[in-house]
Amino acid sequence: MTLEARIPPGPLPEKWDRHKASIKLVSPANRRKYNILVIGTGLAGASAAASLGELGYNVQSFCIHDSPRRAHSVAAQGGINAAKNYANDGDSIWRLFYDTIKGGDFRSREANVYRLAQLSVNIIDQCVAQGVPFAREYGGLLATRSFGGAQVSRTFYARGQTGQQLLLGAYGALMRQVDAGTVRLYPNREMLDLVVIDGKARGIVVRNLITGALESYAGDAVVLATGGYGNVFCLSTNAVNSNATAIWRCYKRGAFFANPCFVQIHPTCIPVSGEYQSKLTLMSESLRNDGRVWVPKKKGDTRPPNAIPEEERDYYLERKYPSFGNLVPRDIASRSAKEVCDEGRGVGETGMAVYLDFADAIKRLGKEVIRERYGNLFDMYERITGENPYEVPMRIYPAVHYTMGGLWVDYNLMSTIPGLHVLGEANFSDHGANRLGASALMQGLADGYFIIPMTIGHYLASTELPPVSTSHAAFQEATRAVEERINKLLAVKGKKTVKEFHRELGQILWDYVGMSRNEAGLKHALVSIQKLREEFWQNVLVSDTASTFNKDLEFAGRVADYFELAELMTIDALHRTESCGCHFREESQTPEGEAKRDDEHFCYVAAWEYTENEPILHKEPLVFENVELTQRSYK
Repeated sequence: MTLEARIPPGPLPEKWDRHKASIKLVSPANRRKYNILVIGTGLAGASAAASLGELGYNVQSFCIHDSPRRAHSVAAQGGINAAKNYANDGDSIWRLFYDTIKGGDFRSREANVYRLAQLSVNIIDQCVAQGVPFAREYGGLLATRSFGGAQVSRTFYARGQTGQQLLLGAYGALMRQVDAGTVRLYPNREMLDLVVIDGKARGIVVRNLITGALESYAGDAVVLATGGYGNVFCLSTNAVNSNATAIWRCYKRGAFFANPCFVQIHPTCIPVSGEYQSKLTLMSESLRNDGRVWVPKKKGDTRPPNAIPEEERDYYLERKYPSFGNLVPRDIASRSAKEVCDEGRGVGETGMAVYLDFADAIKRLGKEVIRERYGNLFDMYERITGENPYEVPMRIYPAVHYTMGGLWVDYNLMSTIPGLHVLGEANFSDHGANRLGASALMQGLADGYFIIPMTIGHYLASTELPPVSTSHAAFQEATRAVEERINKLLAVKGKKTVKEFHRELGQILWDYVGMSRNEAGLKHALVSIQKLREEFWQNVLVSDTASTFNKDLEFAGRVADYFELAELMTIDALHRTESCGCHFREESQTPEGEAKRDDEHFCYVAAWEYTENEPILHKEPLVFENVELTQRSYK
């Protein structure tokens, strides 16, 4: 199968406008004839369902929680990028485009990234109109702050709660359409399979998480916005309910999975404190605007941070990367933290942490200014650690945060299964090998508010879609497959809990498919994952039954999918023998120890096709006509 990205012709700044002018439309009177299934109610899913409902389509929206307000998008605290240049510091659509391409280490499509930069300006206006309480300057203009990977101030924010406020805006728009009757909301549903009829996505099978009942829904198109798969590592900054099951079942139905090994490590997380943690807590990257990162110069220095004099501190990011300092991209900040900890200069009880110090900023700006900017984040840190960051430096360490890999989509956000559109973190499209901070919210809202309302109409107007109902044999087959999988999990009756298996799997991935990789470690990981998966199916303990509320069964199904996904991630990492973004291949580094790309052999998207044997690799070449591929430098 040839991957057709369907990138429009013409100059880069004109591609999206030309595309919108050339695609087919569905008239307002005909939109009510189409039924669209939207899975996920985070920023991408809620904005898509609200926008499609307002256009007049019949929308069915499926939420894994009891309310869309609980989607993981609330955890994106720091801000959202947009090229409005309110700070008058030289920003532009082109600069945002270039920073995003460069930050992703030249492993994303030019056309998609430029469109994202263009739409960023519209997103802010949309959200202000919805009442999102962005911070404002004294004169009334919206305020911005800096984020990693940029030398301009382009990140709009609502204190340290930006994701939450943006989600409330999208939620309000969604519930307005629910009230109007164009959207029907189904809470507490988890998608467990995709129904494909005549090669097209025509429905889904979900499990009612309260009653345990399996339900089928038919539609003319499916929009998947279920987030990323970072929880495959067990410990991550993701909400515990975030999972990969929906995209994985679509992969097994024929949707190609692109760049599965591209996982972002976030440098600003509260360190691991115990073996039995369920998740890690993210401290917003916005803190690096005013916090300075450092460790002691001497190995094994266990003095309290305030007892270590200035001349005995190593502000290593400022030393190594003077142009960007503490605002280097996430991959570089993360890898640098790991290096100093591996040298024995880490801090805290475990030695696996570095300091993020606000003493200089408090002295320069005053405590009240810092409280105004980051107060809720400081409060959260103190509640978790028992330490007051106004008085002592925060302790931080990298953790799994975001996934750049996901289902492959074309320029219209459609997967290799016609009719299956994939939005936000669930697709691979915009971030390459490393996402710049504050760009996840930007992509989710661009996909939902501005792209899918245009492109899905083109699919519906161009495709024959005879009526189907849930009595079709394909729905019965998909339901049977889900039932068999559930019954297989319940029948094992082993002695080892789901959490124990998940923790062991996550440790394998973190050790061998994490920040630093090599061929021997990846091959070891592949064998270890396969052995652990065999043990899982022989010895996992899943209590109770399928016909009831059963968290054990929920998590068992997700971990079973994680085992298969982890194997594909490792295969993908093994085949990509270059370093790029936050994927440091030890065999591919510069003399200074920085990541070294191999553009001659790996300047492509690796899209994997499922087969019952080995996955098949398809390559989408990445063509750069507007930027020059250079070795990234933030020095």
